[in-house]
Amino acid sequence: MMAGLIPQAFLDDLLVRVPIADVVGSRVPLKKAGTSLKACCPFHNEKTPSFNVNAKKNFYHCFGCGVSGNAITFLREYDNLSFTEAVEELAKMAGVEVPRDERVQEKYSLQQHMLDALDYAQNQYTKALNAASPDSSVKRYLEKRGLSDEVVERFGIGFAPDQRDFLTAKAAPSTRKMLIQARMASDKYDRAFELFQNRLMFPIRNPRGKVVAFGGRTLGDDKAKYINSPESEVFHKSNEIYGLYEAFQSNRQLDRLLVCEGYMDVVALAQFGISYAVATLGTATNSENLGVLLGRCQQLVFCFDGDNAGLQAARKAMENALSLYRDGMQMFFLLLPEGEDPDTLVRAEGREAFERRIDQAEPLSSFFFKIYSQGLDLSVPEQRGLLRERAEPQIEQISSAVLKSALRQQLNQLSFTPKSRQAQGRSFKSQSHADVTEVRSAVRVLRDESSIYVLGALYFPARAAELLEHSHGLALRPEVSEFLRFAVAAEAASTEDLLYQLACDQSGARAEFRNLFDRLDWVPNREEMQQELEDVLARKQVVKQRSAVISPLTNIASPGELSADQREALRAMTIRRQN
Repeated sequence: MMAGLIPQAFLDDLLVRVPIADVVGSRVPLKKAGTSLKACCPFHNEKTPSFNVNAKKNFYHCFGCGVSGNAITFLREYDNLSFTEAVEELAKMAGVEVPRDERVQEKYSLQQHMLDALDYAQNQYTKALNAASPDSSVKRYLEKRGLSDEVVERFGIGFAPDQRDFLTAKAAPSTRKMLIQARMASDKYDRAFELFQNRLMFPIRNPRGKVVAFGGRTLGDDKAKYINSPESEVFHKSNEIYGLYEAFQSNRQLDRLLVCEGYMDVVALAQFGISYAVATLGTATNSENLGVLLGRCQQLVFCFDGDNAGLQAARKAMENALSLYRDGMQMFFLLLPEGEDPDTLVRAEGREAFERRIDQAEPLSSFFFKIYSQGLDLSVPEQRGLLRERAEPQIEQISSAVLKSALRQQLNQLSFTPKSRQAQGRSFKSQSHADVTEVRSAVRVLRDESSIYVLGALYFPARAAELLEHSHGLALRPEVSEFLRFAVAAEAASTEDLLYQLACDQSGARAEFRNLFDRLDWVPNREEMQQELEDVLARKQVVKQRSAVISPLTNIASPGELSADQREALRAMTIRRQN
């Protein structure tokens, strides 16, 4: 069916691509009210909001004046557009082209015919399951897994009998042609040979609830335990999420999604009342399916098996999520005990215990460092450097300034802390009054005047103001002066206090001073540092005194006007210049 010259299939897809809340919200301020969004109606005057937007069902309705419709209707009425103009505006928001030429029209027509053929297949598989005898392999399997009739019906689970042409034998010629084009069957032989035989069938639905593909679990001894439909005109596995449609049908408001790995994980969790689980279709969690998920829900919990493969899958999901992360999103990671998956674990411990695991899932920020510090001993300087080498490129991918800053701060804290207090067995306070042993890194010793000022403020925070005053006019590195100002503002009573304030600082000071401390390869003990500091300050004081004596000379017109002290200072300065 067409609306004018625009294919109906395109319009249906367009309405799913652009949530109505985004369309209305771009023009009318919306406020959350229970399971819907409300506003004062833009189509009549009112003081009490009666205009409701139902994001789940993708329509709006005003209980005051009675107007209602979808996103296209809203754009027509609010922006005073024609139907075609409203579609073009919505397509622009979705970033797609409105199909106009005959070739594109044919494409949408083909897709609609294929969807009809897949719907036929779904009905046939459902009938076959209902007709199966109680002692059949499929009924015994469902009983063994404890799946209720309600869950089977909700997910449209069916049965493909052990028959090579179950679907195509009685299908209309046009339907048979579409099933072959969707690669559900092959016509290379004297009669059709179908992909799914003797399998429990899981229909894969798009967000509109249309069946676009199937997953099938063997009920025999096939080498391939699960197989999926090949990609087709209506199915691209990277863009589809199993169980997403069912999750939205079961929850009036979906606050979070649990992302699993398999069909039975999703179905088993639903059987136990956890109806917000979904699964990727045999692919790693990539940017395409993550984009679909994040477009529907802002809180994702990734749930993976507790083996090495599960850990690597979780890592891949996290890395793909970093570039998509926006402020307001929440991502968590749940690794199950080794040897368990959601299906087996929820059956063993029940819903409440499993949901406690979900509630305690690790947030993205801590999971990030769990992954990149894996196998490293952070008490070793070289391995702290390796952590930085692993983590920094990933942090750079993040567009969220808040998350990027948080991860950078945590990276700096991990990079600069040689050992935890417990591992050291003593506090920073006790260390500040003990000799500081030699610290080695890959950088050459920098025992210049800048280093003395930095270490002086670190060892003796109470003298930071004195050091800052004495540093004026010296050619110190810019970050040294900044650090001295930080130390003065901190008003720290001890080295421990200054380090603590530096570690907890939210202004980015740790990142700013990171290179400053990384460049220090040699650290003297406390007594040596005090002597170094006194020598530097004494030299500075002598220079200041000489300056006080000599500076008036610039305004003296004749040597006869100089005092005896000034003549002696001028003579000494001349001798130094000659030498």
